[in-house]
Amino acid sequence: MTPSISRRAALLTLTLILGTGLGGLGGAQETGVPAPPATAPKPDPPPALPLPEPPPAPGEPISPLPEPPPPLMPEPPVLEPPAPVQPGLLPLPAPVQPAPVQPTPRQPTPALPTPAVGSGVRGLWVDAFGPGLKTRAQITQMVEDAANMGVNTLFVQAIRRADCLCLRASVPPATDPDLEKGLDPLGLAVRLAHARSMRVIAWVSVTGMVNAAAPNSNPAHISRTHGPTSGAASWMARRPDGSWQEGSDGWLDLGIPEAAEYVTQGIVSLVKNYAVDGVQLDRIRYPDGDTWGYDPKVLARYRAETGRTGRPAAGDPAWQDWKRQQVTNLVRRVTLEVKSLRPDAWITAATITYNQPPAPGDMPAFRRTRTYSDVLQDWPAWMQGGLLDLNVLMNYKRDAVGEQGQWFDGWNAFARSVQARPDGQSAGVAAGTAMYLNGAPVTADQAGRSVGAGLGWVGYSYRTPTLDVYGAKETTAQGLNSIQTLLTAPGAALSSPAPWKEKPPTSRGLLGRVTGTPVPGFRMVEALQGGQVVAYSMTDGSGYYGFAALPPGKTEVRVSGQRWVDTVPGRGVVRLPDLTVRDLKPVSAAPVPATPAILTPSKP
Repeated sequence: MTPSISRRAALLTLTLILGTGLGGLGGAQETGVPAPPATAPKPDPPPALPLPEPPPAPGEPISPLPEPPPPLMPEPPVLEPPAPVQPGLLPLPAPVQPAPVQPTPRQPTPALPTPAVGSGVRGLWVDAFGPGLKTRAQITQMVEDAANMGVNTLFVQAIRRADCLCLRASVPPATDPDLEKGLDPLGLAVRLAHARSMRVIAWVSVTGMVNAAAPNSNPAHISRTHGPTSGAASWMARRPDGSWQEGSDGWLDLGIPEAAEYVTQGIVSLVKNYAVDGVQLDRIRYPDGDTWGYDPKVLARYRAETGRTGRPAAGDPAWQDWKRQQVTNLVRRVTLEVKSLRPDAWITAATITYNQPPAPGDMPAFRRTRTYSDVLQDWPAWMQGGLLDLNVLMNYKRDAVGEQGQWFDGWNAFARSVQARPDGQSAGVAAGTAMYLNGAPVTADQAGRSVGAGLGWVGYSYRTPTLDVYGAKETTAQGLNSIQTLLTAPGAALSSPAPWKEKPPTSRGLLGRVTGTPVPGFRMVEALQGGQVVAYSMTDGSGYYGFAALPPGKTEVRVSGQRWVDTVPGRGVVRLPDLTVRDLKPVSAAPVPATPAILTPSKP
């Protein structure tokens, strides 16, 4: 009996929570945020929501002290025999032996708690919408300024709108007239930062495709080959009426398999060709408004994979779940492809935290947020599924405005509450703060609160370090000086500079694909260890599936009547052979097994 679509949607949500498979900085602002300058991505402010109750502060577990060892008792003293009596002399009294001294039991030194994953990050976003990456002099100065501030990680914008601030990626170079001729900004930033013991994360705007006001002029750019006038070859996200612009921007639709593949290969090419320490997925979502995804190719694929008919309404839960799965599919594929090349590369994402936060651990409340229901990000599932090593919240709040200070702390607390993974590891969390929306004292305070709560900290951005710089009331150099003074003061978040040398929590996985069918996507994949189903995944539009949070050991994979047994390694990603599926009848929705609410992987 074929289950209902609503039951499928419920399982899909479960699938993501179990960690089975697989937001843009400019667009992730809060209600009432002033519009960015013309050179920066323009945010779409979300509608105001009721102010939240203050969330409870996150609690830190206190490790019990170990039992002290038993007291050490001394050996009984050995008494010397009395001296022989000499004639004519009285015997001397035997010396009085001191009473044995009982030593004080040694108290063991309490073990220091293990720092939370990612808590050592002290970072800066370095964008390409103004000075900072466009000349050798700018890059040299940027690295020097970051080092003086105590920063240990640079999130350097690499792929911006399907083009790169680099010369050795699979996407074409950016055609910015301000770029110094022959310069490879990413390559130079990596070399200079590594010389100062700083890490470099290549920041990628995943779904950015084109800006109508400043299009890439390269004839090979996808805005020209798969853009708004490319007809059936277009890869653009569209509204029901066919329109594609959000402001001046056009977005890729991740429901188009060819577009998702293009993005994946672009990101992988950065890891292949540059010594970056990881990648950051920005704009890994749909545009604001939840009225996207209506390209005819996407609708045809949705109907073929789900058995639905007609055009889905924007608020149709099954349609939302299917689109959300496309976003997760890409996160999964990127993570496993990158880890197959370099298991110790960090996978991070810049994620949405619009408006009021859910209480810590309250997943039903999270699914009512705009993060989940509007832009279709399920970042708790990405964390728990091993798909993100580090979640950098775009926690862009202004403490002086309404309840935003409480919102800031509340989103931090919620993210900390969903770090744990079924395999015993934990994903990392860093608070990304809007330096450009706040004065230096607020930024320093938010950084301090984040670090004090066990999170890392990343500031947006190097180019606009304070509200006064953003408002053209002071220079970037003046703003950097003021924020550096406060961030490096005694006891402040960056007062004790130290390199971030931690290894990522995800370093292994399985990656496979199904073939032989015209409808390879949206198929349930099971992973079994010890004869028990321990995780689920879904195939993407090209048939890819995978797992990133399984314990090492013998694992069986089952999908569409096919099975394969292999071993999850201690480190590295095993690429399984393609499994050929033969559908005897047209595929509708994949069968939905009845499962418990939580599955815990069995030990191999």
